[in-house]
Amino acid sequence: MRIDPTGSGAAQRGQRSGRVGNMRWLVLLAFAGYAAFYWFSNRSVDPYTGEKVLIDSSLGVEEEKALGLQAYQEILTQEQPLDPQSQQSVQVRAIAQRLIAKVDVVETALAAEHGQQPSHFARGFDWDVNVIQSDQANAFCLPGGKMAVYTGLFPVAKNADAMAVVMGHEISHALLRHGAQRMAQQKLTQIGQMAGAASGMDAQQQQMMMSAMGYGYLLPYARSHETQADEVGLMLAAAACFDPQEAVPLWQRMSESNGGQATSEFASTHPNPGTRIQNLQALMPKAMEYRKRFCDEASATAR
Repeated sequence: MRIDPTGSGAAQRGQRSGRVGNMRWLVLLAFAGYAAFYWFSNRSVDPYTGEKVLIDSSLGVEEEKALGLQAYQEILTQEQPLDPQSQQSVQVRAIAQRLIAKVDVVETALAAEHGQQPSHFARGFDWDVNVIQSDQANAFCLPGGKMAVYTGLFPVAKNADAMAVVMGHEISHALLRHGAQRMAQQKLTQIGQMAGAASGMDAQQQQMMMSAMGYGYLLPYARSHETQADEVGLMLAAAACFDPQEAVPLWQRMSESNGGQATSEFASTHPNPGTRIQNLQALMPKAMEYRKRFCDEASATAR
């Protein structure tokens, strides 16, 4: 065995290791710079909340609507909707019509509170709503206004006011463009994954980085979406002449329907039921004010 008395081999290995480490940091910094550029160049102010949000500027509203329609059609081919003339379908459509009729006035009022001009982009939505037979206590509204309510929600909601709170919440996700925000968020996640792979991180290191990103950014981001939809949805329900006070017992029943068990808020995409109820209670005076300002009882009864 040849022995290097000068130790130059070890020094060379150390130099190579140093160069690799420096290259890794350069790669990470390059991706970080790209992520920062993407973040700052795609920020805009949401008129409903007054907050800066991340929406890819290359994603137009029409393209977003097309994605929502495609997803809606796929769901309806897999899950059969009820007869449109069934009692549940008629009831849900009537609730939806009242909520949709108040979208403009609620957006205008919330935008004014934040010193913003309303965009009214939802005027271009092609609204549609179906009831789907399922035990799920759930509902959704996709970009472009495609909605569905699952029959499992009826025994939990118990009344039209609570159903309107849920549907208002789901409509608000579409109004707030949360789907587009999640797509931009996923692009940032992909940038992080590419950075990890290109810098030579092993699988475990990449997993640790993504976990840190999830708990530090992705989950809180998702929880803020739910909180925003709660507020806008509550104002919609109130403006449409539904009783917003039904929101609190609704979420109490929702919690009970899950067996009273809730994932830790830190590790969840949704607010803890207790936190959610506290937020709704704090919003109740504002919701009652919206009901007083915008509710047209005669018009609502006529629908």
